Amino acid sequence: CICIDSGHGGNDPGKIGVAGTKEKEVNLAIALKLKKSLEKQNIRVVMTRTDDRNLADANATNEKIADMKQRVAKMNSEQPDAVISIHQNSYHEEEIHGAQVFYYSHSAEGHTAAKLMQQALLGADSENTRQEKANDTYYLLRRTQVPTIIVECGFLSNQQEAELLAGKDYQKKIAKAIATGIDEYLRNAADGT
Repeated sequence: CICIDSGHGGNDPGKIGVAGTKEKEVNLAIALKLKKSLEKQNIRVVMTRTDDRNLADANATNEKIADMKQRVAKMNSEQPDAVISIHQNSYHEEEIHGAQVFYYSHSAEGHTAAKLMQQALLGADSENTRQEKANDTYYLLRRTQVPTIIVECGFLSNQQEAELLAGKDYQKKIAKAIATGIDEYLRNAADGT
């Protein structure tokens, strides 16, 4: 079982790309393509969202915090083999590009998943030189009870990459690469290595 978390949604657009592309829309498009790909491999998939909404209760005083707490609660209650959180990146220097995977600093399994995923993402962009990166501040990584990685699929602040990420063909390519990374991780876990 894999949990796919499509970051942002509803009132929270996430990053806004150079061409006005909303991160929440790209995240969901890639997540839905990934879901389809995994289900073809007979992997049970749990989604945190399947449409344009966040998970906060209607009466939440801080929507962002409530949304994050609900996501983590869902992930922990489902106890999947891993959580893949789909996001897009942004940076003040436009030339910065490439997919990058983040994992919780204190999770050996998370590190393994991130390393395998970073390698698999070369299937979508063979020139990407980014490396997986440890983090101990992201709420999602700190609070989940299973191996969790955040896949930043590219930079919406980079004109060329933003155009690719907004297109269905590249979204399929990214989803396929992520599915390959998940497959590698599940095989690795099954082998106990």
